[in-house]
Amino acid sequence: MSARVVLAAVCLVLGVGLLGGAGTGAWLSGDGGGNGDSRGFAAARGAWHRLAVDTLFPRTLSGKGAGPGGADRRWTRVAVAPDSGCRAAFDPLLAKALKPVGCNRLLRATYTDETTSSLTTVGLVFTRADRDGMRALRNRFTAEDLAVRTDLMPRPYAARGTAAAAFGDAQRASWTVRVLTDVPVVAYAVSGFADGRTVSDPQAASEAARKGGTSAAAQAGLGHDARGLTDRVTRGLREATEEEPGKSPGTGSGKNSGAGAGTRGPGEDGDEA
Repeated sequence: MSARVVLAAVCLVLGVGLLGGAGTGAWLSGDGGGNGDSRGFAAARGAWHRLAVDTLFPRTLSGKGAGPGGADRRWTRVAVAPDSGCRAAFDPLLAKALKPVGCNRLLRATYTDETTSSLTTVGLVFTRADRDGMRALRNRFTAEDLAVRTDLMPRPYAARGTAAAAFGDAQRASWTVRVLTDVPVVAYAVSGFADGRTVSDPQAASEAARKGGTSAAAQAGLGHDARGLTDRVTRGLREATEEEPGKSPGTGSGKNSGAGAGTRGPGEDGDEA
């Protein structure tokens, strides 16, 4: 066999190996990078307008094993906020940290647990950022531990005439903030006691949900509530956007198709306190 033939064979093997390695790396990292993947990311930006409120924030949510000690949890929606911008939705430093990705629309709903002893506001910030912008923000949150700082907390949504009427900043006991990268969304939840008591030592959900926690938030399972509701709302968002890959942002399917125009349950007047 000539040297030229041997050299060609080696180049072919190396080329196939490099291509295979690149494909495997993309698969392992979860970065599709294809046109379909990019279209899905862009389409998710308009989900706030396209998906019904009951899809994004179901009237009831169940969490098998989502409570302290693996106890089951069940939450009922008591208030849905009108879709809005992000002004006044976050502590000033959190608003500043989120500014690089922009705020296209904010959707919020407040839930109570089965015993009506706790309240949790869940929010979805639909951003203006591309995938790289979302990755950069998530990396910053991770590197600087921004999600556990008590001066970077989301604010609850209180609605007059509901169990959440007195749910204000002083009642915040636990929270979580998640920067998603498969969709242009920042998801968050903030929980507190339904009796309106003030909390002097709020604790991030990642800490309050640890086994053996002794803070008020940990003892009441408020970290579990914040984490459990965020899990289920973000899962529902992903599933809903994956089911309609052909829709373009901002195309609704009916008069009340969007979360901003969705139906509300009894007592869900949507008025901020």
